Amino acid sequence: MPALAFQFLLRNTPAVKQTVTQLTDQLVASYAKSGGINHLDGKNLPSKRVVTGLTCDLLRLLFPGFFEEKLFHSSEIKVETAALLDSVLGTLEDEIRKALAYHPPNGLAKKDVAAEAHKLTVEFLQSLPQVREILQTDVQAAFDGDPAAASKEEIIVSYPFIEAIAVQRLAHEMYVKDIALIPRIMTEWAHGRTGMDLNPGAKIGSHFFIDHGTGTVVGETAIIGNHVKMYHGVTLGAKSTAGGQTLKGKKRHPTIEDRVTIYPGATILGGETIIGANSTIGGNVFIMDSVQPNSLVIYDGLDMRVLSKADKSTAVDFQI
Repeated sequence: MPALAFQFLLRNTPAVKQTVTQLTDQLVASYAKSGGINHLDGKNLPSKRVVTGLTCDLLRLLFPGFFEEKLFHSSEIKVETAALLDSVLGTLEDEIRKALAYHPPNGLAKKDVAAEAHKLTVEFLQSLPQVREILQTDVQAAFDGDPAAASKEEIIVSYPFIEAIAVQRLAHEMYVKDIALIPRIMTEWAHGRTGMDLNPGAKIGSHFFIDHGTGTVVGETAIIGNHVKMYHGVTLGAKSTAGGQTLKGKKRHPTIEDRVTIYPGATILGGETIIGANSTIGGNVFIMDSVQPNSLVIYDGLDMRVLSKADKSTAVDFQI
């Protein structure tokens, strides 16, 4: 008897059927007992699998030719882009409609959800050219800031940072439109792939670069200026989350001004904490207070010191 036929017969014996019935009864009973992690008879939530696929398609639209298995020619780019956009528009509109039904913005009537989903989808897709413009500055910053980079093509096809920041910038466009669930699904997918946790709520300026990147965390209310460079293991976090949901909507994460460099392992906490422009934050420092512009913050193994860059005698070379 063929092996597959034997396995079919084995699975359909009375003993196996009884075991499956018992297991089903036990699991369904747990659904009633531990109801907090069920989602039954409620709104149809956005699909994690579908949103992940959409994120991949959006990356293809942002970086044509880089996320494909075949070479794109300029003569066919319009046709290919139109076909991909048509697919993304329809699928994304369905997922946004689910998100709006689950968490409707204030004043949105149930009968208006479909029309609002279409409007938000079109507005989001209209933002893609602007997202591409700022991503071009991120690629340039990565190339300028990493002597190990052989080319911009290498950066786009191989640096995990590019995926992480591209997905964050896309997700941020949805976040500011108060679209529930989808932005976080997108950034957590990128987090799992790259090791960088960039919350969709964070406001990030141009020419941003995270070198190496693994373990970097940027919180929801963080504000990052232009020409900021960070390294692996940096945390821009909250001083405390003990207040839980009472802290929702409050500024909990630091502000990093323009042209700041933050070296590996630095932890910067607090919504009122501001790192002044042109400052350098050394590795493994722990900061919960603001730092004046043009400062150098270092940890010498015993104490943290805040120095002025104007004092040439305190100059420290952190180049990695």
